[in-house]
Amino acid sequence: MTKPVTRETVSETAQLNARVAELEHEQKQLYALVDILQEISGTLNFVDILQTITQKLGETFGLDRCSIFLAERGGSTARLVASYEDPSIRNYVVDLERYPELKRALESGEAVFISDAQKDPNLVHIRGALANRNVRTITVIPITWRRVAIGAIFLRTFRDGNVFSDQDIEFTKAVGNLTAKALRSAYRFERVANRRNELTDSERRASLERIAFLGFLRRLVDTLAKRHGTQEELLAEASGDELDRLVDITMAVLAEEGKGR
Repeated sequence: MTKPVTRETVSETAQLNARVAELEHEQKQLYALVDILQEISGTLNFVDILQTITQKLGETFGLDRCSIFLAERGGSTARLVASYEDPSIRNYVVDLERYPELKRALESGEAVFISDAQKDPNLVHIRGALANRNVRTITVIPITWRRVAIGAIFLRTFRDGNVFSDQDIEFTKAVGNLTAKALRSAYRFERVANRRNELTDSERRASLERIAFLGFLRRLVDTLAKRHGTQEELLAEASGDELDRLVDITMAVLAEEGKGR
């Protein structure tokens, strides 16, 4: 005999379906986080790292916009360095007065969430553009290092898209922390690479100086051998000041030769 459908049964089924959907959403986020980790572990180029993160976030949430900004000195501007909707946009400077939500996140170091962008009084100057894009929510997650906001992840959802939940915000914060660490690693690698290049140049100059010095000694010995008089006579005739002067001239010549001129 078929069990009759009651209100309790319908409620339990709805709760079960909601929980299944929640678990599937969490699983999707975990997969996205693993993908991000795998992608950024294969490069130390900070532009590639940031572009990968915007791409994965945009695909995971079905966003209207996902961008990463890096803070500029002075606090009046920020630099757009990666964009989900247009990957060709890089290194674009924006005025923070036009992005009050981004400015607030960078100054406070706290996440900014706007549940209805078209009704927010701080965004009245772009309300028409938001309506044309059918924007619903705006979320700005700061990228912090040692409690200082060095940038931010900017996310914008469609009005008919999924609601951006507290869980989604926490997930994006985790991505923001991961981004900060990846940027730090890329920065350290770049510094080490630059130091290595400087060391290589220094070693190259030292090697050229040694070669120039050996060439100088060989030519000097050949010249002395052709002259009359012994080396002791030449040394006796030369004063200490004169020898110092000749040494200074020699070192100056070696330095110039070491530069590869």
